[in-house]
Amino acid sequence: MAKCKQKTHKASSKVLKKKKNGTLTYKKSNGNHKTNKDSAKQVRQRRNKGTLGKGEASRLKSVI
Repeated sequence: MAKCKQKTHKASSKVLKKKKNGTLTYKKSNGNHKTNKDSAKQVRQRRNKGTLGKGEASRLKSVI
């Protein structure tokens, strides 16, 4: 008999993406609309993907 497999946490898998080297990335918040109040630097930085730290990534890799 095979062991039971852990199910994928659907909410986390929709938010986080796993890269080839194992790091987890996500889309930064507050960048879709109503950005005229923010500086151009803030809007530009939100376009880039964010990466999770080592501690969070190691905890969430088994879930995805």
